[in-house]
Amino acid sequence: MTLAAATNEHLASISNTLIYSSMAVYTLAFFAYIAEWLLGSRSKVGRTAAALTADAPEKTQAPAVTVKKAGSTAVLERPQVVVRSAAGARDVPDGPGAHGGDAQGDLYGRIAISLTVLAFLVELGGVVARAASVQRAPWGNMYEFNITFSTVAVAVYLGLLALKKNVRWMGLFLITTVLLDLGLAVTVLYTASDQLVPALHSYWLYIHVSTAIFCGAVFYVGAVATILYLFKDAYESKLQSGGKPGTFATSVLERLPASASLDKFAYRVNAAVFPLWTFTIIAGAIWAGDAWGRYWNWDPKETWSFITWIAYACYLHARATAGWKGRKAAYLAMIAFGCWLFNYYGVNIFVTGKHSYAGV
Repeated sequence: MTLAAATNEHLASISNTLIYSSMAVYTLAFFAYIAEWLLGSRSKVGRTAAALTADAPEKTQAPAVTVKKAGSTAVLERPQVVVRSAAGARDVPDGPGAHGGDAQGDLYGRIAISLTVLAFLVELGGVVARAASVQRAPWGNMYEFNITFSTVAVAVYLGLLALKKNVRWMGLFLITTVLLDLGLAVTVLYTASDQLVPALHSYWLYIHVSTAIFCGAVFYVGAVATILYLFKDAYESKLQSGGKPGTFATSVLERLPASASLDKFAYRVNAAVFPLWTFTIIAGAIWAGDAWGRYWNWDPKETWSFITWIAYACYLHARATAGWKGRKAAYLAMIAFGCWLFNYYGVNIFVTGKHSYAGV
């Protein structure tokens, strides 16, 4: 074995060690997030419910109408009308967060963030070591894509926190899926370090695949917000109609942002990254022209990328139309993200095409 080969093998071993180490730290972060939620459940859980029920009659009551007739004044009270045609129709405050206003819960939340940062840095080191072991971008197969994708997803989350955005409630849900993603990568999708096939030796690998990974990470963040929006909207609807949600639902959902805030957040992140997804498809077409002589071949990966683009375009168009705000638009967003997931996992594993050369 040559010195270069031995060095590359050693770097690959370091990469694997760092990935497993990051999983261990992510697991600690997971338990810290759990502690934040559990300790937060000890606080007063009726904060949002009280805000909904106590203020609702005043906020939904139409103003009185004063009528003057024959020198006298009569006041006519209009009947109360409840309207739920669009997201944001309710004047509901955002919840306090996973810590629920509990000081000890907040402490565990901060510990969880610190552990998430540490795990992110360790995982990033694993991705860099993998790249050094093969002397190329670490995006040549599904294993490398998975570890890079989870790294970028956590980076997006930490970036939003650094920008002072109210997204700490997402930590537990994010880390749970990151652990599942890494577990799938190291057990099912693992592929030993190897060089790329000739078709992938292009600077377009850095442009096309990096943007695809970033877009997927942002779409994922939007999908988490959309799922939580659907739960929170159902919770608010039940309260507004006089229903009484269960204790567990109340304890969890009353600490999340209002449904209108979640809806707005999901829309903004999806809308912000959609132009970059458009560029990703265009870059892939240009790369296909260089590698295969045709810009578009209706390859399964190309086709599902285009289907995903159409799905998100439909969502953004529907979301910008007043009659399609709220739950209807949220369902479209989930369909669009489902298309993205199938484009990566389903097409890569179950469908054979020109993109099958990278292996699992």
